[in-house]
Amino acid sequence: MSPDPVTPPPMPFQRYRATRPLVLADRTWPDRQLEHAPIWCSVDLRDGNQALIDPMDPARKQRLFEVLVAMGFKEIEVGFPAASQPDFDFVRQLVEEDLVPDDVTIQVLTQCRPELIERTYESLRGARRAIVHVYNSTSTTQRRVVFGLDRDGVRDLAADAMRWCRKFEAEITPDTDIRYEYSPESFTATEVDLAVEICEAVMDVVEPTVDRPMIVNLPATVELYSPNVYADVIEWFGRTIRGRDRIVLSVHPHNDRGCAVAAAELAVLAGADRVEGTLFGNGERTGNVDIVTLAMNLFTEGIDPELDVSDIDGLRATAEWCNRLPVHPRHPYAGDLVYTAFSGSHQDAIKKGFDALFAAGPGYEVWDVPYLPIDPAHVGRSYEAVIRVNSQSGKGGVAYVMEAEHGFSLPRGLQIEFARTIQAVVEDTGTEIEPDVMWATFAARYLDPAERVAVADHRITVDRSGTRLEATVVVDGVTHQLDAVGHGPIDALVRGLAAVIGVTVDIVDYVEHAREAGAGAEAVAYVAARDASRAVTWGVGVDASVATAGFRAVCRVVERHLPVPV
Repeated sequence: MSPDPVTPPPMPFQRYRATRPLVLADRTWPDRQLEHAPIWCSVDLRDGNQALIDPMDPARKQRLFEVLVAMGFKEIEVGFPAASQPDFDFVRQLVEEDLVPDDVTIQVLTQCRPELIERTYESLRGARRAIVHVYNSTSTTQRRVVFGLDRDGVRDLAADAMRWCRKFEAEITPDTDIRYEYSPESFTATEVDLAVEICEAVMDVVEPTVDRPMIVNLPATVELYSPNVYADVIEWFGRTIRGRDRIVLSVHPHNDRGCAVAAAELAVLAGADRVEGTLFGNGERTGNVDIVTLAMNLFTEGIDPELDVSDIDGLRATAEWCNRLPVHPRHPYAGDLVYTAFSGSHQDAIKKGFDALFAAGPGYEVWDVPYLPIDPAHVGRSYEAVIRVNSQSGKGGVAYVMEAEHGFSLPRGLQIEFARTIQAVVEDTGTEIEPDVMWATFAARYLDPAERVAVADHRITVDRSGTRLEATVVVDGVTHQLDAVGHGPIDALVRGLAAVIGVTVDIVDYVEHAREAGAGAEAVAYVAARDASRAVTWGVGVDASVATAGFRAVCRVVERHLPVPV
């Protein structure tokens, strides 16, 4: 007697509360559409680097910086120079070796402490331009358990820090074009009215103008809101803060709820001007928002992402080398498997989509292929990687590989027959089948005969009675002279073989095509034959001569109806 099932204890959901700081009844963001890319800021070298088990060495930092510049980032947070000597040294390297292009601004982070702020400005000495990013945590819990500050205390801390910044700017970097960014860290755990109050206090010190705005960055340091709530708060913040036209409203989503991409997109609809994130979503805990995915989402809607992601494999390889972390094979747009299809119905639809898209020639106006939101070629991937075949695959996947990899455009009936063979192979192995193994299986079944039946030579003549075939055929090593008349060469050969060896089949389908273009093309012929039991089998022949290819296909299908030799 089986034991009674054990009922697991209920999860203690009652210990948690939804975070909904406000209800914006007159929200407008749902009626808007994305029309252009936001200002992008990469934080790979700071936020992403901070989250690594082994932080980047100088070579990795420089390589990633170069790649970010080449992609088109104009603002790059390069480190926390007061927090570690390697970060300080990297900023100095960028400045002293003049590695920052004229159209790129480096950004450095500092906490609200005078000695850290001073060290930060020391790292920037001699730089042409920079963004100094100041932050302090403003959340209710951290005010209570970490800092012991009330609302006024945390507001004054931020404003005082900006006064120190202005002082050191004048003393240490008087010739550097300094812009400012302020982040109320843990914004999503802070009362929204307090966040506005703190940001306005900081603005009073910085004195931004319409021509020289300050960046106000609202970090979802821990993702506590659902994306729609985040959008409501961003829209409310933009409406509420004094001097909206004197700030660049920035967001810095994390992915604790798995919604960072959605939150960023809705935040932009809600009025955010700028997005901070990392390549492929590296960052603390579950990561920062994934800028590659955000950029490619814009691309799929016909919007210029203003970042070059055309070599997505190269970007992924760089990120993996610098971070020493893998990018998931199912990662949107970049993963190894994202332009593959294992389902047979998906494979069939993709193949037909490609055929329809390129029916009129090699180019197309608008991409439209089932299951593939973008043309893989636009990110440096190949069509050959689209279809892979396993036990869940059907005729479509088999057909695609045979045509794309080997130049055999299998008729529908042969697709079905051969797909059954491939399914048996992959079910035995328990994994996918590689194109070379599929080819070996096809060749063994259809192209590498035991030569039980072969046409050694032939002569074809046509008169009023039909097509006459005179041929020498070899069947199981015995030579026969064949003289038969039919409606064409194939029919004549079938009639002649029936008379010689007693195997009668009806040809129900015949298809031929060139395997390659030009003078060196081979002809491929496919013959489907039905015997007395109504079963249909296929034969395949290949030769430089169309007639010989057809004869070989007939021989192959007839062989399959011969008695097994003793």
